Amino acid sequence: MSDENIYDEIEIEDMTWDSTLQIYHYPCPCGDRFEISIDDLRDEETDIAVCPSCSLQIRVIYEVDDLPRPEEDTKPAQGQQVVAAAV
Repeated sequence: MSDENIYDEIEIEDMTWDSTLQIYHYPCPCGDRFEISIDDLRDEETDIAVCPSCSLQIRVIYEVDDLPRPEEDTKPAQGQQVVAAAV
């Protein structure tokens, strides 16, 4: 992707993690939000988060080792109940 389309560079710590959708997001000036999936970041396929509503993109600054591990992604949040069925 061309660097001319990069609106800004954002540290991943400044982004919001959505564990349900497995994406990081960040507010876009257009009113929507930039999004990038955890899988893309882990696979190092891209470091570019895109806004689905406009042509803006941001470069995400991160270290792969600092990303949530897959087993951390599936842990219930504190206070959530885990229901298991007996077979």
